[in-house]
Amino acid sequence: MTEPAPASAPAAPEARDGRGTKLVKGPGLLLVWLYGVMSVGAVSRSLFHILTDFDSAPLAHSLSAVAAVVYAFITYTLVRGGETARRAALVCCAAELAGVLIVGTWTVLDPGAFPDSTVWSGYGWGYVFIPVLLPVTGMIWLRRARAGAA
Repeated sequence: MTEPAPASAPAAPEARDGRGTKLVKGPGLLLVWLYGVMSVGAVSRSLFHILTDFDSAPLAHSLSAVAAVVYAFITYTLVRGGETARRAALVCCAAELAGVLIVGTWTVLDPGAFPDSTVWSGYGWGYVFIPVLLPVTGMIWLRRARAGAA
């Protein structure tokens, strides 16, 4: 006789999603690593500046904190996997790219607007342009991950 499976066993995240989209494979693993490093860097930078000299450049330090939250959320969604997480990461990557382009252009056209730089200043100049390249690469990977799951 076989025993029936317990009804209270939780389904795996991929099973609940219905897709099983695995995002941490191949280039996705590199994206997780880069977003993780950027999360730590942006959190450290913004926390230090907010605690030590927030009054000198509140907008710049707040934008760095926003970038840190976005990086951490994208890292989480990539690790979590599944179709819902893939869609959330795609939306966040698009929002991140918009932020980088807006803040980057603003800092190039009006350098005096930011007494201190942000993670996204000059399109990520202080971070070897990773802030502008990462969301583009992420969106390409996330779109291919969807196509691969279909």
